[in-house]
Amino acid sequence: MGRSGLALVLAILISFQGTILVRSDGSDHRYKEGDHVPLYANKVGPFHNPSETYRYFDLPFCVTGKEKEKTEALGEVLNGDRLVSTPYELNFRTEKDAKLVCSRKLTKEQVAQFREAVKKDYYFQMYYDDLPIWGFIGTVDKEGKTDPSEYKYFLYKHIQFDILYNKDRVVEISARMDPHSVVDLTEDKDVDVDFRYTAKWKETDTPFEKRMEKYSQSSSLPHHLEIHWFSIINSCVTVLLLTGFLATILMRVLKNDFMKYAQDEEAADDQEETGWKYIHGDVFRFPKHKSLFAASLGSGTQLFTLTIFIFMLALVGVFYPYNRGALFTALVVIYALTSGIAGYTATSFYIQLEGSNWVRNLLLTGCLFCGPLFLMFCFLNTVAIVYSATAALPFGTILVIVLIWTLVTSPLLVLGGIAGKNRKSEFQAPVRTTKYPREIPPLPWYRSTLPQMAMAGFLPFSAIYIELYYIFASVWGHRIYTIYSILFIVFIILLIVTAFITVALTYFQLAAEDHEWWWRSFLCGGSTGLFIYGYCLYYYYARSDMSGFMQTSFFFGYMACICYGFFLMLGSVHQV
Repeated sequence: MGRSGLALVLAILISFQGTILVRSDGSDHRYKEGDHVPLYANKVGPFHNPSETYRYFDLPFCVTGKEKEKTEALGEVLNGDRLVSTPYELNFRTEKDAKLVCSRKLTKEQVAQFREAVKKDYYFQMYYDDLPIWGFIGTVDKEGKTDPSEYKYFLYKHIQFDILYNKDRVVEISARMDPHSVVDLTEDKDVDVDFRYTAKWKETDTPFEKRMEKYSQSSSLPHHLEIHWFSIINSCVTVLLLTGFLATILMRVLKNDFMKYAQDEEAADDQEETGWKYIHGDVFRFPKHKSLFAASLGSGTQLFTLTIFIFMLALVGVFYPYNRGALFTALVVIYALTSGIAGYTATSFYIQLEGSNWVRNLLLTGCLFCGPLFLMFCFLNTVAIVYSATAALPFGTILVIVLIWTLVTSPLLVLGGIAGKNRKSEFQAPVRTTKYPREIPPLPWYRSTLPQMAMAGFLPFSAIYIELYYIFASVWGHRIYTIYSILFIVFIILLIVTAFITVALTYFQLAAEDHEWWWRSFLCGGSTGLFIYGYCLYYYYARSDMSGFMQTSFFFGYMACICYGFFLMLGSVHQV
């Protein structure tokens, strides 16, 4: 990989560590009375469209010309954060009462810009000592009015910051908009506005170490926990039923027959048999398109490893609420460092299947997931650029990602492929494979691929669908998800149910004398990803208020990539 590649890996790990450990500009979050604590404005956007966010000063708020952008880590940029200093002076334990920020005259165009933002329910997000603050920029008066043309639009011009401190540390902050200090934006005319703010400080006994707990309390309320545990109990019942069902098949039927054919193949060939016994010589015949099959297996194994590492970081508390960019940084770094697993798994399995062109197989493995993701990113990033949204990645960030893929992901993929090629292990089939495949008899429609995939995906999906709402509300909304232990349990149940139902359907397929089970097994295992994407349609139209071309594109575009990753991961995890 060379010195440049190793240097880049170290730089990534340092930035990742910085994202986890460095939580504000203050090195230890300790301040003296009167010390300057910067307030950063992050973004504004429609409340119901979490992906459609813009820079705070894209709206004509007060500017002094001294605003500076905060240097951000890779994950923060990927998260759409664009922090910039504000003219609000919230010095430590220094109270301000209706202090004037600026007086300005809004032109007709600026009034129309603010009015459109108020109409779309724009909110703003700021950070103070790395604590998030939210507020709405205005309000719509609909009382007693049925015709939207009669609505009145008002812009808040006074913010009150309520700050709690414990000795020399900031513990909590909230922003309240004064409903009596507004400016009417209903008409297209120039408006004079005095933007003001108030800062109130109050001492609290809450320790600094627990200041993030308030943001995670909503996800761990008793009634929410009851729903989570109900989901787990429901999933466990499904697992128990499947376990008993499979135990009956495997222990009473399959095990004895398998031992019979493994020990006395010649005697078995002379018998009149039906079902899977009739095609036992074709069961381990290599699948069609074995290069694609091996590549899918390698990519899915890498994604499974990535998921396990993410869960490990989540369980040890790395992804605490509003640790900006930590998750995205972890995804990029761990995916790059686990690419060797994909190369090793794909190539070693491809060699076992007596494949000859392992280099082409390695290229296919590297592009199988990254290719569609890159194409989707290009489309969505173009949409974000057209909308001038913060989701549009700067050229420098794109260049960093390309360098990571070139100097880290690709070399590790090749090294893994070489290690897999040199493994030199042969495929050890437990029974002899006949020279010519038997003809597959005509099967009823419900034994074809699509109905089998529907059956295989429904049970695993039913085991996780209750938890899906909370995940979607966190990723595509403003809820906070922190119960990673429960999510990990649900994930384990998902793997178990997927493996069990896939094994059962594979046995039924063989019993119907259909020996082309390799791809069917993979497709049935991954079909849960298709069900999750179907849930996306339900969530978008029935459970959310998202709208607009950009938000719709981001939601369905990135969810397609996520569900495709689930498809590969679940399809391969039981094969490995």
